[in-house]
Amino acid sequence: MIELFGFLAAVLIGVTLGMIGGGGSILTVPVLVYLLGVAPVPATAYSLFVVGLTAFFGAIAYMRKGLVSYRTAVVFGIPAFIAVFFTRSVIVPSLPSELFSLGGLLITRDLAVMLLFAGLMIAASFSMIRRNRAAQEDAPITYNYRMIFLEGIVVGVLTGLVGAGGGFLIIPALVVLARLPMKLAVGTSLLIIAVKSLIGFTGDMITMSIDWSFLAVFSLFAVGGIFLGSWLTRYVSGARLKPAFGWFTLVMGLYIIGKEMLSNTL
Repeated sequence: MIELFGFLAAVLIGVTLGMIGGGGSILTVPVLVYLLGVAPVPATAYSLFVVGLTAFFGAIAYMRKGLVSYRTAVVFGIPAFIAVFFTRSVIVPSLPSELFSLGGLLITRDLAVMLLFAGLMIAASFSMIRRNRAAQEDAPITYNYRMIFLEGIVVGVLTGLVGAGGGFLIIPALVVLARLPMKLAVGTSLLIIAVKSLIGFTGDMITMSIDWSFLAVFSLFAVGGIFLGSWLTRYVSGARLKPAFGWFTLVMGLYIIGKEMLSNTL
């Protein structure tokens, strides 16, 4: 029964990504770990594949509508691609299983991954709850190349560490630093997430064994969800869904911190 909820949650991940262009991927690791019993580090690898594949199909829909800024994707994407591949193929495999002790609490690699992920969930929730002012649709697109490049590196490293697509970081950066209109920022973000996540996953193919049959089934549910989400946008506003999903993500982040801290101190 728990596995059934896990695969239904995969549909929810796709639906959210299809409706608001991000956010759903932040649930992938908790679903894999808590509902489907995948260990945290492999879960971040599987998340990269699922997020990359679902974002790829979402990006295609935006590309057909001309809502992707390829120039921005290249400037932001190249440093992100390099950073995520290096993180997954070099940094993550080299982390010891036990990192350090803090008082009576032993900080293991798995615990550190889940706490970092929960922290990013909480940060993501605030960006979704807060009503950001999007760039004007007719405003000229400008480029702060240095900041876009640095943001790409930061997002790439974070994606590599926790397996999240990073749309909650990418979209605000594209709106503020490149002054992209919101729809263009969402489409560009999906393309960056797709390529970045799949490149990061190739690093895991080198260093770990992949359960392809499980990953294929889970991904199929998520991809189905993104098409369902795209269809639902005709009837439900993504702008209305985003704050509600933000509150849900905030609660989930706090729950993960509480659960992991209690289970590692008892």
